[in-house]
Amino acid sequence: MYPLKFEPILKERLWGGTKLKEVLGKPSKNDITGESWELSTVKGDVSVVANGKHTGKSLQDLIDINAEALLGKSVVERFGKEFPILIKFIDAKQDLSIQLHPNDELAKERHDSFGKTEMWYIMDADKDANLIVGFNKDVSKKEYSESLKNDTLLDLLNYEQVKEGDTFFINTGKIHAIGAGVLLAEIQQTSDVTYRVFDFNRKDKNGNLRELHTDLALDAIDFEHKDDFKVVYPQNKDRPNDMVDCPYFKTNFIHLTKDMNQDISQRDSFIIYMCVAGKCIVENEFGAVSLQKGETTLVAANSKTIHIKSSGAKLLEVMI
Repeated sequence: MYPLKFEPILKERLWGGTKLKEVLGKPSKNDITGESWELSTVKGDVSVVANGKHTGKSLQDLIDINAEALLGKSVVERFGKEFPILIKFIDAKQDLSIQLHPNDELAKERHDSFGKTEMWYIMDADKDANLIVGFNKDVSKKEYSESLKNDTLLDLLNYEQVKEGDTFFINTGKIHAIGAGVLLAEIQQTSDVTYRVFDFNRKDKNGNLRELHTDLALDAIDFEHKDDFKVVYPQNKDRPNDMVDCPYFKTNFIHLTKDMNQDISQRDSFIIYMCVAGKCIVENEFGAVSLQKGETTLVAANSKTIHIKSSGAKLLEVMI
């Protein structure tokens, strides 16, 4: 199976903007596109192949035909025929709501879903743009609940100013938000479960306040102050550099200045390449695909070698 590209699934969001269209070339037709889902098998939002002989088939179709060849035997043993990762690009013109995600146990019990552990790679950020990640001190449930009533939650939160290349790992339970002016790549468990706890009292296009999930969130929040989210990673050129290695995904950073070959015959997992800068060609023994900034490809687990041709590109390499 040759490297696969998929049609982007674009999502209008109250806080979205135009960078997905203007910076990443997505086919948006409005000025509030907040997300481009690059690889998804979330119900109702399943990715469709955009290149080669499999054009028009869904990612789920290909998994159902030969899951082990595409995903890897160990991945199928763990997740069955469910694709375990959701890949997105996100453009925040306005601040996102303050939110968090439940862990696997709560998500399964309440929503029959995976939890949502995720990571962010900052692709572009306006001057003074920031993220909210966690609390700025240990907080009690009582103090947190009172802050919601008194409209003082923002005083308890930790702000992180960001620039291109900054990377963050967001555990389940960690309160967080993407700030205005940030364009990022997101890698997460396959889940669309979010608990929104504060939305700056904004109203949607119909004049309504968006739903909050205050009660559900209370049992899911990690109230401890933890400095465990900023990812420090090597940036050696022309080789994979370890970024994140967690039970749900492994991500490497690759900065190419020349062509690179990889023997992947011992990997029992699919590989995803997200191009976050520059352009390249990703080739296996069955075919090749070109990538530019803002594009993603999926390489099947039964590939033996990967040859990446580039004189200048930055990639996120993702696998299980």
